[in-house]
Amino acid sequence: MSNPDWRYLSGYPEPLLAKVAGLIESRQLGDYLIRKYPERHTIQSDKALHAYVTELKQTHLRNAPAIDRTCYDSKLDVIQNALGLHTRQSRNHGGRLRSSREIRIASLFKAMPPEFLKMIVVHELAHLKELDHNKAFYQLCEHMAPGYAQLEFDLRLHLTWQALPS
Repeated sequence: MSNPDWRYLSGYPEPLLAKVAGLIESRQLGDYLIRKYPERHTIQSDKALHAYVTELKQTHLRNAPAIDRTCYDSKLDVIQNALGLHTRQSRNHGGRLRSSREIRIASLFKAMPPEFLKMIVVHELAHLKELDHNKAFYQLCEHMAPGYAQLEFDLRLHLTWQALPS
């Protein structure tokens, strides 16, 4: 088998990457991920996604600003690690400052396990409170989705597996 694309796993320690390489070489990475995450979620429309995001926000971030729009976006560039996007816009409208917030989730999440969808939504919601990827940001992600760090790693494994040549 040819060398895997490590872009999703850059920064992880060599011993861990060696284990991943072993799973890839023995063609067991896909089986491992399918066994660990056998389900696919049913949130397929932008409306259903918005309801899901709003429910998570209300559960964990009641005092955070409202999300005006949520959608799946087929144009997000997975190669540049943009799996989700949180944007804020402020506009002057009739002498008043109007702010709107939007969350875009890469369309590839329509076919992912529910755990991965929750991980990316939690990540984008955490940006309502913490703009930077700092310790407080990851603590908030962990609070909203216990096991967040493992989910993020497993998502990176999944993306690596999908990028493998057939």
